[in-house]
Amino acid sequence: MKEIETMETVGVRKAGLPVRQAGSELAPRGVQEEGIVVESLFAYFGKHRVIKNVSLRIPKRQVTALIGPSGCGKTTFLRTINRMHELTKDARVEGKILVDGVDIYGSGINPVQVRRRIGMVFQKPNPFPSMSILENVVAGLRLNGRYPRKELLEIVQRTLVQAALWDEVKDKLHQSGTSLSGGQQQRLCIARTLAVEPDVILMDEPASALDPLSTAKIEELIFDLKKRYTIVIVTHNMQQAARVSDRTAFFYIGELIEYGSTKEMFTHPSKRQTEDYITGRFG
Repeated sequence: MKEIETMETVGVRKAGLPVRQAGSELAPRGVQEEGIVVESLFAYFGKHRVIKNVSLRIPKRQVTALIGPSGCGKTTFLRTINRMHELTKDARVEGKILVDGVDIYGSGINPVQVRRRIGMVFQKPNPFPSMSILENVVAGLRLNGRYPRKELLEIVQRTLVQAALWDEVKDKLHQSGTSLSGGQQQRLCIARTLAVEPDVILMDEPASALDPLSTAKIEELIFDLKKRYTIVIVTHNMQQAARVSDRTAFFYIGELIEYGSTKEMFTHPSKRQTEDYITGRFG
């Protein structure tokens, strides 16, 4: 695949610095890695505006939770971060989202490559039903090229270990992915996301359809994964947001009301509206 060509990349190349290839990180080596920076973001479905003038900075290798009542724009905002929003007919985005210093909506940026670097885990586990556990893990890799079988098997083991699933499935890799429990299927989907080595993982209510035990495993996994990945998670569960996230953003009717340290927001919110939502007065 071709390298993502940006002004930053051109500048680094002229300076004689090595440039990261497509399939590693979005940012060229030598460029300050800033995490995710959102500047004056608006998102629309046709003429209907669902995100209004949102600006925030999401640190690298931390978990940021997006909270707010249903219909407030959390999922839409999440989908703008990996350019999935524009897949909906008549949807569009205004503003900037920089990932490691690169504007992912900039001229010449390939949205398919962006979605590879910024993986997404959905609310409902979605393993491919016609594929085995092993084939599910490597499905994304096979779309991007051919790999020796030994390398594929190494990737399968590594990502299933990362997803805390290896010990449960190592003896049944050729069974269907849908033969697993709901919680195992969700961890399989996380392993599938990890296999293509993303920089960022987006999670849209990843535990909302799971039982308490499976939810606890997903939360433990999120805590472990943030050592290597930047994670943004949408959740309606205030206790979950408090347990797993470092920072929290509260959305209401498409606007960012408050953003900051999760501990501070849940103990001393600066906005009355945030306090009312967190304490259950509405939502």
